[in-house]
Amino acid sequence: MRIGAFLPAAGFPGRDHTSVLESSVEAAVAAEAAGFDDVWFAEHHFMSYGRCPSAVALAGFVLGRTRRIGVGTAVSVLSTRHPVALAEEANLLDQVSGGRFRLGVGRGGPWVELEVFGTGLDRHERGFPEGLELLLRALGGGRVRADGATFGFREVEIVPEPRTRPRPPVWVAATSEATAELAARLGLPLQIGMHLTPEGQAELVAAHDRAARAAGTAPGGHVVAGVAHVADTDDQARKVLLEALPRWLEPGLAGYVRVDGRAREPRDARAYAEFLCATHAVGSPALCVERLVHQARTTGAAGVMLLVEGAGEPAAVRGNIARLGREVLPEVRAALA
Repeated sequence: MRIGAFLPAAGFPGRDHTSVLESSVEAAVAAEAAGFDDVWFAEHHFMSYGRCPSAVALAGFVLGRTRRIGVGTAVSVLSTRHPVALAEEANLLDQVSGGRFRLGVGRGGPWVELEVFGTGLDRHERGFPEGLELLLRALGGGRVRADGATFGFREVEIVPEPRTRPRPPVWVAATSEATAELAARLGLPLQIGMHLTPEGQAELVAAHDRAARAAGTAPGGHVVAGVAHVADTDDQARKVLLEALPRWLEPGLAGYVRVDGRAREPRDARAYAEFLCATHAVGSPALCVERLVHQARTTGAAGVMLLVEGAGEPAAVRGNIARLGREVLPEVRAALA
């Protein structure tokens, strides 16, 4: 199983944008040094939950700062992007990185960026399957045209073609069985969020893999998300995150604004932090290993991406990454070998 670090560029209160983004880059470099297999960047717009509006751009920069580690998006929001433009950028990074770029895409939510970027609510609600299919065709290179309900253009040649054949690796973020089944029909694995327990993640994996077998495509290859923070004792690790996470989550989650103006009740930040600490790899090295092995075995996932920024302070984040690399990752790999 590949073990990755998930870096949303979390906008903790009191930290300016420069500090947040520089520390996310430093965390990615530290993850490579600590032995992680991948780093994943999130994309958010107009909110403090994440200070990175282009996961592809930040991934490109980090690919240039690293040499071994895979670098991916979790996710690039397809409802606000033209699929061909995203494919061109992905192929470019696939070429210049020697195949280290990974593309995660998602539908996103009915948020205000649909208005700002001019794609609209209809694109979010009905255009995702068409956009995803066009993205896959463009990622393969060659000549592409479109005659769909949302996208229509004459035949063009995709430049550059991908280095990785038949195309760079793609994952689809899923929160529903319908999206899991769409990904399965297209032969794509899932990215599944940290808001679910391993058992909940396993239900989406099972829905995908049933649909894949029915469609004659390959099941498996999924990446599941979690939180990871290690300390000498379980109580110490929980104390750090239960003090830090709500300070980030409360203003961050409130930043989701619906494009249609309907009111949205934000998630309770303290309760969510409690859930994350009780569910994921937050504790002593032994507990972190136990929970990660349980998640891997329960979901059958090919990879995990771990939110490692939960402590907030850059030095604490880098320390967490280094300690996970020394005391947790080798034990998890040995247990799953």
